[in-house]
Amino acid sequence: MFILPCTDTFIKVDLRVISFAIPPQEILTKDSVTTTVDGVVYYRIYNAIKSVANVYNVNLATAQLSQTTLRNILGTQTLSSILSNREDIAHNIQMQRAMAAEAEATREARAKVIAAEGEMNASRALKEASMVICESPAALQLRYLQTLATIATENNSTIVFPLPIDILQGLSKK
Repeated sequence: MFILPCTDTFIKVDLRVISFAIPPQEILTKDSVTTTVDGVVYYRIYNAIKSVANVYNVNLATAQLSQTTLRNILGTQTLSSILSNREDIAHNIQMQRAMAAEAEATREARAKVIAAEGEMNASRALKEASMVICESPAALQLRYLQTLATIATENNSTIVFPLPIDILQGLSKK
């Protein structure tokens, strides 16, 4: 791997299983009992590029998501069910994360379809524009001059014409 020091950034991502303790959380159960719970989270990064590109701080985001999920799941349970169904609750927490991952994948797939449709519409518009330009050589010359003017204003540069425009017209007729 080649890294340019001035333009590239090297970020090291740990792909091993990482664990951390969820600090004690006070929750209000379904039967209006306030209790303090804690937990342990185990997670592993499967796609290093997505973890760096899509999330600012993966560790913090995972910690906050696990605390929120713990409060949401346990808030729908009674105290007696929490005490007796620890394994089922752990399974529900895993299922909730799996459903969130599935929803995220669905959103990404929908975004790709929308982007593809946009590319297809853009290519159709370019095809129609090229057909109009082919019908009128003057339109091609005007588009050429318009492009040069845009380049000159955006880049604050001087443009030197390599050939007279009349020669370009002669070449396009052949």
